[in-house]
Amino acid sequence: MLKQLYKNRFSFFFFSQLAILFGSLVFPMVFFEEKLMPILFLINIGAGILLIAKHKFLFWMYIILFVGSLMVYGIDALQRNQIENNMLIRFSMYFLFYVTVSISIIKQVWDAKRVNRKVIVGLMSGYVSLGFIAFFMFTSIELYQPESFQGVLIEGYSLLEKLDSLLYYSYITMLTIGYGEIVPVTPIAQKAAILVGLIGQFYTVIITAVVVEKYIRHSVKE
Repeated sequence: MLKQLYKNRFSFFFFSQLAILFGSLVFPMVFFEEKLMPILFLINIGAGILLIAKHKFLFWMYIILFVGSLMVYGIDALQRNQIENNMLIRFSMYFLFYVTVSISIIKQVWDAKRVNRKVIVGLMSGYVSLGFIAFFMFTSIELYQPESFQGVLIEGYSLLEKLDSLLYYSYITMLTIGYGEIVPVTPIAQKAAILVGLIGQFYTVIITAVVVEKYIRHSVKE
């Protein structure tokens, strides 16, 4: 059972990511954010733990994170009444978790000898993970230094109401689209935006290129 789950680790992680990002297109916004989003994040963390299952120390460390998230974040987020308690610590932990998982994904994709469907899904999930890293980083910055981001989508809103906009901004920045509705206005936020843009480009130019090259090389041999 565990071996079968591990074989499909990229798919579980990727589809849980898509559910978090686009679930509000299917379900009512309030119901999704208050009820489904916390559950989906917990599922995503569980799927991420599968990705690092062969690293025993990291595996057990994040098992503890998962249990703690289930007990603290899951219950509080479902109730939506105490979600801001210790939010900086919580988001910093998730930031470290997604950094660890993303590095593991990139390493597994990079080391793959043959490019198949699973590797392609892993490649896509790694890119989506970078967006989540950016989201947790931007949110932590906003918690540490309020009003670091300004724009028509976040002005006058509470932090909880800014989360969707910061998630949107994370992917817009990583994709280097830059519509301009949200702008970083403090030095730390600006440096973070530069870092996210660079990481997104490096992933596309280097990691994706390596996978495509492997796929072409193996296709020619066959």
